[in-house]
Parts: sequence; C-alpha cells; structure tokens
Amino acid sequence: MTDATQAGSGAITVEGRATPRGRFPHVKVAGDLIYVSGTSSRRADNTFEGAEVDEFGATTLDIAAQTRAVLENIRGVLAAAGASLDDLVQATTYLVNMNDFAGYNAVWAEYFDETGPARTTVAVHQLPHPLLLIEIQAIARRDPNAITNSSTTTIKEES
Repeated sequence: MTDATQAGSGAITVEGRATPRGRFPHVKVAGDLIYVSGTSSRRADNTFEGAEVDEFGATTLDIAAQTRAVLENIRGVLAAAGASLDDLVQATTYLVNMNDFAGYNAVWAEYFDETGPARTTVAVHQLPHPLLLIEIQAIARRDPNAITNSSTTTIKEES
C-alpha cells in the first residue's frame, strides 16, 4: 500500500519517500498526465543509494545503483498517482558527469526498450547534493478512467 497526500490541486506527496527539498510535490496530476518532479536516489532517511563515505571522508559513488534507485523511486511515486513505469511517455535525465552515461544507459535498458518513453539526457554542473550523480524528471500518461480523488487523502507506503 502507498500513502500519499493529494490535495484538490492534483499535487501528491508520498509518505515513506524522501521528502522534497522544497515546497513542491513528488508528482502533479493534470487530467490524464502525471508530472514527476526531479527524482534522485535519496532515501526517506536522507541517505543516498549508490553513495558511500568512509571514515576518512573518501566517497564512492555508483551510477548504476543510483540510476536503479531513481527509477524505483519514480515507480513508487507513480504508483501513488495510479500509474506505473509503463505509463511514462517522456523523461529528462540530468547527469553531473557524461562519463557516467554508459552506466546509466545500461541500467535504463534493464527497465525500458525502444518502445519506452522518449528521453533526453543532459549534463549539469551539479545537483542539490554532492553525493548525487543523477536526477530524472518525467511525464506519464495514465488511463483517463483511473479513479482520482480530489479531496485530501493519506496513504502510507509499507516497507
């Protein structure tokens, strides 16, 4: 089960997921379109999948692990909006380093083939946290007959 708060505005913030680092929802539903806010590998406890820091402060960052975590985080917030990864129609990926493109692309291919969403990948100078290598924002289209709730609801995600 997934816990989400959906106001009449179509904004959904999913409990049990990383809290947005600003005043915005995980997703915004407008008609049959679902707009997924930029999503990272950040966990609900504010740690990051694919990022380790040893006792000396040396970091090890794993683009494959971060990419998988981002896609799984997107899967989770889409579920709260009544959709799935199969409903994605467009994705924009932000990579801090284009040298990570091959690793990211290999994981992407585990989830999607040529029938998947249209995609754009760009390099950015930095993301909101120095341990992040990747962020993805996306648009999905859900079945227009899916049930929507215009009142406030709370749904909790179970671990």
